[in-house]
Order: sequence, then structure tokens, then C-alpha cells
Amino acid sequence: MTVSTEDQTMRFTAPALLAFFAFTFFITWSVLGGYLYFPEQAAATFGEISGGHPLYFLATWAPGIAGIVLALAFGGLRGLRAFFSRLLLWRCAPVWWLFILVGIPLVFMAGSLIKGGPLFAPVPPEGVGAMVSLMFMMLFLGPVEELGWRGVAQPLLQRHVAPFWAAVIIGAVWGFWHLPAFFLAGVVFADWNILPFFIGNITLAILVTPIFNSARGSLLLPMLFHWQLINPFWPDAQPWDTWLLVGVAAIIVWWKRDMMFSREGAVTEVIPGEVRS
Repeated sequence: MTVSTEDQTMRFTAPALLAFFAFTFFITWSVLGGYLYFPEQAAATFGEISGGHPLYFLATWAPGIAGIVLALAFGGLRGLRAFFSRLLLWRCAPVWWLFILVGIPLVFMAGSLIKGGPLFAPVPPEGVGAMVSLMFMMLFLGPVEELGWRGVAQPLLQRHVAPFWAAVIIGAVWGFWHLPAFFLAGVVFADWNILPFFIGNITLAILVTPIFNSARGSLLLPMLFHWQLINPFWPDAQPWDTWLLVGVAAIIVWWKRDMMFSREGAVTEVIPGEVRS
């Protein structure tokens, strides 16, 4: 059922934000919790968990699923179409496109060189074609999360706090949400250190925030930003990529401090065209 724009505005408040977080955690932690607490039964029923397992995709897509469900529940089909129209927003300051396409790869390369690694990830025995296939598969994995984090949580939080603090909250929740994956064998997180990753999540949420607001609530740019973070062509640079990104974030926050610490100009619409009282 399609509701009025006024109703959309009334409903997309704090309870909607709490519903988004609750739904997101319920999906992910239910899936991964099954493998943590009942590993033999889960493996026998669904197969061993891995980065390519359908249930791992479901767990990863949880924020996106929650975002879509809320947009549909509170805006109807018309609201959902308007929500997805944010995927078409691409205009923003050119510096942000440059940062996504060039800056992020340079951070990974620099971090890898610091730890004595290569400029690019090693090509697997299957060849470059396998890496290209994985790169496109990644487009439909982590970036889908942005339909929730930036699609719903960011604009709702920016109705109440400045963009910087909205980013810190989302980054902390984002990091905590990943926690079960660190205890699962067969997924990439099993070999990572939790603390740098948690700090990295907050840092990344801060970095994507001025991009999101500059592009007037675009979902496309945050998804491309997220895609670059998991691009298989970039080398493993942990933990140096995290510390380098912390430095970049500090510079950007200082440079864009008027935008980051003021709610003026911050995107607050989940569904474009919402009437705000």
C-alpha cells in the first residue's frame, strides 16, 4: 500500500532507525550464529560456510535487505522506486570521484609497500580472468550493504546529529555487526585483527560521509566506494591501509569541517521528495 508523503516523513523517525538496526543484526547474526553455535549441524544441512556461500551472501546483504524492506513498508511501491532512484545520482565534486577511483587504490598500494608487499594482488593460478570475475562478483556483495547504511541509517541519523557523529555511530555499529565473522573459519575475516578492522569501519564511515552528502544522498557513489575496498586487484595492506586511511580521514574532516560538524546541507531524506515539517 502506498502511503502519503506526509506519512512517510512521520514514520521515518527514530523507531524506523531502530527497526533497521534490529532487522540487520537479526538476519546476519542468525545466519552466522548457526554456524558458530551449531557448526556440525549447519555444515551438514547447508554446507561449509565460505565467502561464496549463498548464506554468506544473505548475511552480508542484511543491511540492504533491511533498507529495502523499510522503504517498501513506509513508502509503498512508489516510495521504493524513489528510493532506488538514488542509485542514479552521480553528480558531486570531482575530487570525490578522484578519491574513489584513484585515492583508495593508492592507499592499498602504499600500505602494501610499507609492509614489503606488491603493488597489486598476486594473480592466482587460474589467471587474470578469475580475478576479473571475482571483482564483478564483489560488486554484488559488500556494496549492497550501502542500501542500508547510507540508504536509511545515514539520512535518519543526520536528522538529529551532525554528519561526523552520524558517521561515527554507523561506523561503530558497522564494525560490531561484523563481529561473528571473525570467529568463522572459511571467510576472509578469520585471518584479520578485530581492533584495526573496527577502527577502519569508523574511519570508512567518516570518509564516505562527505561523498554521500556532496552527491545529495547518492547510493551509487557509496557503493562504488565500498566496491573499491574489496576489489581483488588491490593488495593486502593490513593494518597499514587502516592507519593511512585514518590519516586521510583526519585531513578530510579538517578540510570539510563546516560540512562535517553542521547539519546544514546534510541529506536527511530516505525517500526523495519527503516533506519535512
